[in-house]
Amino acid sequence: MSFNNIYEVSSSALNAQTIRMNAISSNLANVDSIAGSREEAYKPLKPVFAAQYNKSLAKMEQASVPVQVADIVEIDSLVEGRFEPENPLADKDGYVYYSGINVVNEMADMMSATRSFEANAEVINNVKSMQQSLLRVWEL
Repeated sequence: MSFNNIYEVSSSALNAQTIRMNAISSNLANVDSIAGSREEAYKPLKPVFAAQYNKSLAKMEQASVPVQVADIVEIDSLVEGRFEPENPLADKDGYVYYSGINVVNEMADMMSATRSFEANAEVINNVKSMQQSLLRVWEL
């Protein structure tokens, strides 16, 4: 695998984790938001990652498999209705709708995304160090 392939894979992973963190921050920001109907309620966002196989390279040792964000989906099933007839946003039946976001799960997902981002940033730093070592060989 060439240095360029390593940079491509790691940078795609950094981008994917950034998108994941954006979704998590949106979810955490809307954890207590309410709406008057199930359709208007905030629905948690989850990115869907997919491997992007590079089929143009014939040799397996030259192949690279960057990650791509295939989609960002809204999770409808977490929206929960609560009977609160005194709430000004309540529907005709007295229900308001909450996002149903679990803060603990979001925080665990955030820690996982952070660790993945850090690992890929470290890969880029190590490759840069390797390239600098190769350049120093030519100085001798």
